[in-house]
Amino acid sequence: MKDILQELEHRREEARLGGGQTRIDSQHAKGKLTARERVELLLDEDSFEEYDMFVTHRCTDFGMEKSKPRGDGVVTGWGTVNGRMVYVFSQDFTVLGGSVSETHAAKICKIMDMAMQNGAPVIGINDSGGARIQEGVSSLAAYGEVFQRNIRASGVVPQISMIMGPCAGGAVYSPAMTDFIFMVKDSSYMFVTGPDVVKTVTNEHVTAEELGGATTHTRKSSVADGAFEDDVEAMAELRRLIDFLPLSNREKPPVRAFHDDPDRIEESLDTLIPDNPNMPYDMKELILKVADEGDFFEIQEEFAKNIITGFIRLEGQTVGVVANQPLNLAGVLDIDSARKAARFVRFCDAFSIPLLTFVDVPGFLPGTGQEYNGVIKHGAKLLFAYGEATVPKVTVITRKAYGGAYVVMASKHLQGDINYAWPTSEIAVMGAKGAVEILHRTDLGDPEKIAAHTAEYEDRFANPFVAAERGFIDEVIQPRSTRKRVCRAFAALRTKQVEMPWKKHDNIPL
Repeated sequence: MKDILQELEHRREEARLGGGQTRIDSQHAKGKLTARERVELLLDEDSFEEYDMFVTHRCTDFGMEKSKPRGDGVVTGWGTVNGRMVYVFSQDFTVLGGSVSETHAAKICKIMDMAMQNGAPVIGINDSGGARIQEGVSSLAAYGEVFQRNIRASGVVPQISMIMGPCAGGAVYSPAMTDFIFMVKDSSYMFVTGPDVVKTVTNEHVTAEELGGATTHTRKSSVADGAFEDDVEAMAELRRLIDFLPLSNREKPPVRAFHDDPDRIEESLDTLIPDNPNMPYDMKELILKVADEGDFFEIQEEFAKNIITGFIRLEGQTVGVVANQPLNLAGVLDIDSARKAARFVRFCDAFSIPLLTFVDVPGFLPGTGQEYNGVIKHGAKLLFAYGEATVPKVTVITRKAYGGAYVVMASKHLQGDINYAWPTSEIAVMGAKGAVEILHRTDLGDPEKIAAHTAEYEDRFANPFVAAERGFIDEVIQPRSTRKRVCRAFAALRTKQVEMPWKKHDNIPL
């Protein structure tokens, strides 16, 4: 018996070493942690239950039968984050560059199946060179099995991808189908084809960082939702995000203890809006002052900065926030901001996370660039996302809400449940200047008449009361009381139920 136990421990030690100490040292030299170190940082201490530690590949081509590392380049299992179950796979770059084989993918598929069956998030820690060339079409088929499970799990359990090394080819498509993607600066890359192939095919000279680094994907492509300085920060922030999310679509988001009075009055908000209607202000100040303990987890902070998305808590309960940002492009809606917000709204709706929308939007961004690239269809994505969302929806208009953009931003007409406005808000088809130029064309040569018409228009329409008279605004509230009113609104909506007509699925304008 003793010999058998020693043999078991010896095999475990072999598996824990992955590709060997030399390769582990090389991983550390690059500023990267190993697959197991990442799992240990992510999960609660001693909570990890590993599966398939002794699995090996079955390939016999190209001399592969001579080396069969245990675990086959991926660590899989489940554990807890602050006591809540998550399933995790962590690719091991020290074993054949983390490449995906038939058995490597089978391990990932097993825990994805278990996650859907048992209702828990899937966390993928990606550090892979892509499909294992030696296995040819078998590794491609294996990737296909993973992709199919990403699709089946979408909207069922949260899926989060951590890109913590080079990911190319098929290795980027699985993360692309997950709910959130986070990268590590200077050590992680994502691209369909690498710099060498790009140079050969298009004669472009580009570095891996320029082609698919964290800066590229958080600021330009919007593929990634955020980037962190190193592996340690990435795992700490991932734990923080998981705390906001439900385990599955069968559960409500978690409720945390809070130490912030829901009736807290924030007098500084009374002066947040500048007297000059063209002066910007920081919408994040409002978000932080409304949130429990000022805690805000922002999603896609570096992309489409004219709109803000992220998670806060109100009375300990998770709420998704979408807010126009007047500091960038005056908070207008455009292609990028509409896509960013629409995807976030649909995630929140899929997982029963209530939506809070702060509105200060002068309209859609005009110009040939926007029109040629389909702003109509991209803008319709956000319109569609808000309209189909059945979670509690509370909206606060702080300043401008003009034209179609007013309708799009969770208005009463898109089944907004409770719609508030500050007294500083202006709800109209357009600004006074543009409206007067259309309505009083014949007086354009008379500055005095135009000034009088503008003043008259502002007096009549540059306020929230016309909309309030028609019931499109439920209440005009004092800015200082925003937290209290919003908390009470969501409390009133906790038992909301909506019946939607049967459909196989909708056809959102992609």
